[in-house]
Amino acid sequence: MQSDTHPPLPPLDNCTTLEVAKMLGMAVRSVQLMVDRNELEAWKTPGGHRRISRASVERWLSARGHTGADKATLPATAGPASTSVKKPPSPPLKVAVGVQQVLLIEDSVHFQNLVGLIVQQHFPDVVLHVANDGIAGLAMYGQTQPDVLIVDILLPGIDGATLITALRSQPQFARSHLIVVTSLDAQQREPYAFALQGVQVIHKPRLVAELPAALSACLQSAKTPS
Repeated sequence: MQSDTHPPLPPLDNCTTLEVAKMLGMAVRSVQLMVDRNELEAWKTPGGHRRISRASVERWLSARGHTGADKATLPATAGPASTSVKKPPSPPLKVAVGVQQVLLIEDSVHFQNLVGLIVQQHFPDVVLHVANDGIAGLAMYGQTQPDVLIVDILLPGIDGATLITALRSQPQFARSHLIVVTSLDAQQREPYAFALQGVQVIHKPRLVAELPAALSACLQSAKTPS
């Protein structure tokens, strides 16, 4: 069983983008986008190299429940020691029988809300589940067995392309229809082409215009016996 404990942060207060990417288990580009969204504090050296505040990485981890064992792996810093309290396990999701399920794996609150509004307006009888990162998304997928899976490419914890590849190795994934949403343009998506073969990809600026029709087709197809 794979542990979700992160490796320790570098001992310095300022980390490189690559160091943070390795520590969080995501692509460098994902970390860069987190900086652009002000999720991590960063600045550039006179030579143009980005440096990320170690404290902001710790806050990001804490905000996503990586406390206790996860925080214990981080090297000690100056100041009084803190006591970590282990979070109780989340209760299992209650999935309504006979109701179509959609799982959205997306870390941006803005796009979580946008997809939620689209589903509420166009598909009021569909249940939407939301996961904030790839690790949580994998767990939630196993619990919900959704009819449709909507995945962002750039995710914290595990990127969407890796997540899709992992799910495709599971027999139960065959029943789910897949839609990928991303802020990356066609050229920026090229490194993820191995996972996007034959997958409908929606550019986020076109989400409102294109998601309703794409989701409707997937839900209708899910209702039709194969």
